[in-house]
Amino acid sequence: MKNRQIYIVVSALCLVTMLGSCRKERQFFPKNIQPEQVNILRFDSALLSLPTDSTTMLQEIGSLYEQFPVMTPVFAEDIVGIDRDDTASLCWALSHFLTDTLFGFAQTNKREQELFADVSDIRLQLGKSFGRLRIIYPDYTIPDIYFIVSGFNAGLFLMDGDAVVVVVGADMYLGSDYPYYNRVVYEYQKKNMRRECIAGDVISAVLYNTIPYTSKHNRLLDNMIYRGKIMYLASHLLQEESKWQVMGYSQEEWQWCERNETAIWRLMLDKQDLFKTETIVLTSYLNDGPFTSEISQESPARLGTWIGWRIVEQYMQHNKDVSLAELMAEGDAQKVLEKSGYRP
Repeated sequence: MKNRQIYIVVSALCLVTMLGSCRKERQFFPKNIQPEQVNILRFDSALLSLPTDSTTMLQEIGSLYEQFPVMTPVFAEDIVGIDRDDTASLCWALSHFLTDTLFGFAQTNKREQELFADVSDIRLQLGKSFGRLRIIYPDYTIPDIYFIVSGFNAGLFLMDGDAVVVVVGADMYLGSDYPYYNRVVYEYQKKNMRRECIAGDVISAVLYNTIPYTSKHNRLLDNMIYRGKIMYLASHLLQEESKWQVMGYSQEEWQWCERNETAIWRLMLDKQDLFKTETIVLTSYLNDGPFTSEISQESPARLGTWIGWRIVEQYMQHNKDVSLAELMAEGDAQKVLEKSGYRP
């Protein structure tokens, strides 16, 4: 893989960029937002309270199905990999899952229960974010949120049915330095495997599920603007978090992008990447990874999303008559770019 270098240009252009970034952003919501009620269902605690003996568990597993009729069958089939009706096999598998120390499941389950004994702060943060979202979309139905332990099989995912359900694999949010993660994930993934990332991950997943990609094209530019819109809205819904946290970056990664914004944009233009549709180009700019290969091995991943967010910010600053709902409905990426006046 060719390593492309990004050069930091200290010039009047950088000064203009820094001054522009200090411009006061538009505010769309009241300061004292009334939080919505968020229902967090503790499937994790109910599961981990089952008796560890498989024979005794067989007598009580029915209560888990009664208490969590939506989650239990999904957990059995998609997480454990056992037919939902084969309760004997499920009890045997769960008994080993609850007592295993070789793969660290017992230790991890214990740590998860300690770290998530109280989730009132997460519920409040989500309540505020959903309160803001319902100002834009008054008819939006707030999803139920299940906490589970997944044996390192699932982080966060959505289930579609009569209503959308968000499932949080809380054992994948035990902290970047949790030792058992060394066995199951890449190094670059660890920075967002923290308790503090859950609310942001939930809101981002909900927005991607709620706001469709409407462009008729599949160019890099269209994907950048779409994802940039999601990040722009997420940052306004998650006002308690910094932008780098909303993006899933470290503070150092965000600062690297700010320092090199002009060089990144110029390289994208020089290579004419904005209008490319090749999968290898899209995945390089948009997918998670150790870096953005089309730019530099020193860069953070997902630079296409980051630049898209910057373009959307400029668009909303220069077009103050455009509401958040109108921004989300705008499917013309070329129009957003042109009317943004983006010139880093």
